[in-house]
Amino acid sequence: MPKFRKKPVEIEAEQWLGNRDSWDRIMEMGLRKWKPGSMGSETFSIETLEGDMLAKKGDWIIKGVNGEFYPCKPDIFEKTYDKVE
Repeated sequence: MPKFRKKPVEIEAEQWLGNRDSWDRIMEMGLRKWKPGSMGSETFSIETLEGDMLAKKGDWIIKGVNGEFYPCKPDIFEKTYDKVE
């Protein structure tokens, strides 16, 4: 069975901390398709290529290679991405 390795790709990401500063940085990345979440001010819904996804406080908001946005749980983000200096 052939094996494949994921190509290295740089992305933009900001962690949603539930405060104005992190929200402003997420908006600066260009997120436009979002709605308030149903679980209070610490959540919001992002329109993704796979449908709406709920972003919760602590999630990373990722801007993909084609300009799409999606939330990522902190443990998955930590396993998947290294900071680029």
